[in-house]
Amino acid sequence: MSAFRTNDIGWGNEWPRRRVAARYDRDVATEGINQVPRRSLVSRLRERNGDARAHFVVCGADALVYTLAQELSNSVNPVRLTVIVPPELRPDVPDLDELPDVKVIRAVRLDERTFQEAGLPGADALALIMPDDMVNLHAALCAHAVEDRLRVVVRMFNTGLGGAIRRLFADSAVLSDAGMAAPAFVASALGEVAPTHFRYAGRTLLLARRQDVPEQSIVLPLAASNGGGHVRILPAEPLSGGPQPTDLVLAEATVRRNAHDVAARRLSRSGRRRRQWLSFVRAFRGGVTSKLGFAVLVTVAVTVLSGLSLTRFMDVQGFWRSIYITLLTVVGSSDVEPNRQPIAQVAQVVLTIAGVALLPLITAAVVDGMVRTRLALDRGEVVGLHSNHIVLVGLGNVGTRVMRRLQDLGVDVVAIDRNPDARGMQIAEQLGVPVIIGDASREETLRAASIETCRALVVLSTDDAVNLQAALHARAIIPDLRVVLRLFDDDFARRVQDAFDITISRSVSRLCAPAFAAAMLERDVLATIPVDRHALLVATVKVVSGAPLDGAPLRDADRPESARVIAMTAAGSTWVDWSPDHRRVLAPGDEIVVVARRAGLRALVEQACSPLAQPGLDSLGK
Repeated sequence: MSAFRTNDIGWGNEWPRRRVAARYDRDVATEGINQVPRRSLVSRLRERNGDARAHFVVCGADALVYTLAQELSNSVNPVRLTVIVPPELRPDVPDLDELPDVKVIRAVRLDERTFQEAGLPGADALALIMPDDMVNLHAALCAHAVEDRLRVVVRMFNTGLGGAIRRLFADSAVLSDAGMAAPAFVASALGEVAPTHFRYAGRTLLLARRQDVPEQSIVLPLAASNGGGHVRILPAEPLSGGPQPTDLVLAEATVRRNAHDVAARRLSRSGRRRRQWLSFVRAFRGGVTSKLGFAVLVTVAVTVLSGLSLTRFMDVQGFWRSIYITLLTVVGSSDVEPNRQPIAQVAQVVLTIAGVALLPLITAAVVDGMVRTRLALDRGEVVGLHSNHIVLVGLGNVGTRVMRRLQDLGVDVVAIDRNPDARGMQIAEQLGVPVIIGDASREETLRAASIETCRALVVLSTDDAVNLQAALHARAIIPDLRVVLRLFDDDFARRVQDAFDITISRSVSRLCAPAFAAAMLERDVLATIPVDRHALLVATVKVVSGAPLDGAPLRDADRPESARVIAMTAAGSTWVDWSPDHRRVLAPGDEIVVVARRAGLRALVEQACSPLAQPGLDSLGK
């Protein structure tokens, strides 16, 4: 374990958050990847003492570190993986020691000594995936002092800081897990398709429902229902049971007006104009202090009783005449009547005094209520009288991105977080989003957020137990409520969705880990498409001489429900064939564009790449 140094940075909690003067682009999930000439294979193998495997170093402290390590350890070619974690991990992070061929280093600090111990000199790639941007940036500075010629993949909430990383490491990638996951959560909450698109070879492809695009523009079906509730991912064609209007497809952007904009308009229509006056009334009612309100009520009661006594003993006939005399007496317009009965005179005196006190009290109550209401609205503390809104639990990295996107779509949001210093608190205040500081697993907290009248509950905290309890409590209140639930374990998420009829349950680490792994492995991943609970990868795969796919027909690379071919480029050509003949024989240098699951992409890369020439590598090591 690395020694403690007073001038080094810790793992996140010890490092105070500071505002960074950098441009914040909330819509960008990734920054461009810069390439520089890599060191020769001979020099790297010599630094590994004869170990021909690629060496990757991963630094993290939450669920993503385990998922990424698992993804890398299951890569096609064997890798040497070193994982650096703090001494104490969150309870929901599985045991890293269970992963095969993974060296785990538990260190107090991410400093030069820790990186030296991890064997960073001579490593192929470093992943800095701590949940704190400043910790990752400081770790990058320390890593640069140890090894400045390696590929660096950095997790950043504020991707505007990516420029600092690129100045240190020309071969780098800056990724935002929150930016990648937020569109899927927003679309799931609103019951719509996330407006996902990417460009390749001069064409823009997008995710859409089949009913929103012309049939001739469809490139590939991504998800199809068999009518019994089961969804098939990357199904074979023709579809059994025929195509359905709600099937998800990958289509060309020549129909952007019919597909991408249709999805955007649907999401926008999902919002509504906020009834600010209702919130103002509720805030005013709660803004008046109890003592002042009690004084006003007592004075009004005395005024009413005195008015009744006065009109009775004056033998006033008629309701209007009673009100008339009472009000004039209250404002001090009464005349002295020495011949009245003593009780009437006492009532007149009390009524006059009460009137003198009542007017200032009413004025004070109105002013006090207005001031307190305005302050409450400015701070976003008003949470009453909401309907058709989204209840968002958790204002961490992902929750903050989801809140921003919902606000951009005009959807009313009420947020809940137990931490008053959560990352998204300041942004919620800027956006005017009301926030409840409390435990979302408690029913009274959910009721305070008007769970009875909301349209969906989105639970994005980092505590699986709190997330599940909040979802179950909400379902107990509203059995048919749409719930979008964040859980770490993908298998657990699937079982929860099936057992409790949770609308959607997603694992952020599972959605984002393939993109981080692909960046470290230098695979050409063009995009990540969220479909149901899956993350489909759009990638290019090049056929290598001597590989199993060398000399095989293209149809061998097209595997329904695993990896589907959408285009290819012949060796030595720049023209992309978007309708390749599946009988075509593949040759070395041919590049295939596929949409695949993680396992499907790994299997395809294994078939397209030749095995390592072990004798040659051994001789290089010697």
